Amino acid sequence: MKSILLITAMASTVLLADDLQTELDKRKSDFTKTASEEKITEYNKGIELVEKSGVLESALNVGDTAPDFTLKNATGEEVTLSKLLEDGPVILTWYRGSWCPYCNITLNHYQQNLDKFKEAGAQLVALTPELPDKSLSATEKHGLEYEVLTDLNNQVADKFGIVFKMSDWVEDAMRSFANLPSYNGESYDDSTLPLSATYIIQPDRKITYAFLDAEYRNRATVEQILEGLKASKK
Repeated sequence: MKSILLITAMASTVLLADDLQTELDKRKSDFTKTASEEKITEYNKGIELVEKSGVLESALNVGDTAPDFTLKNATGEEVTLSKLLEDGPVILTWYRGSWCPYCNITLNHYQQNLDKFKEAGAQLVALTPELPDKSLSATEKHGLEYEVLTDLNNQVADKFGIVFKMSDWVEDAMRSFANLPSYNGESYDDSTLPLSATYIIQPDRKITYAFLDAEYRNRATVEQILEGLKASKK
């Protein structure tokens, strides 16, 4: 079994009061104050199902080689990972969709700290199963200055091993809440989602940092990513 590098808000890095995870936790707290007991219970069961599915153990992790890929960005231009890596490390992060408030909070935090990533010599790239016209709307809405690529039907996410099947209850709830094919295309398997994973990939395509968590409301913070970039230079 591969060792898993799971870096959470309890990492040794001292986090700032306005840290990303703090805002995500507040959103989660607000949710639990208004959601029904059934919804809270079933969402928690869904997270437990992901934990037990084996996806965290089988996903690509530190030391693995990232697969190369070419995907289209929000304006339909093709972007290739190996080409990006010619300019240095790439921070690859998965964005579940514009319907996900936790994803939107995360994208905004990354945008606000984009200069820090650039100063560390890295490019930030977000992958989403959403169609280009949907991701363009998200890009425009959030004023993002980094690539948001469409991973149609989770083809790249599958290669990274981070696609999981939702519980029946969550799947039904998602159909009512988001109707994933309306965002991701009619061919999309709406029983699945990608983990909100984040990787740091070096120019030789080696993975030197991996954030993998079944709890979709936990994300790699700016501080953790910067620590990952720093550690990879030692």
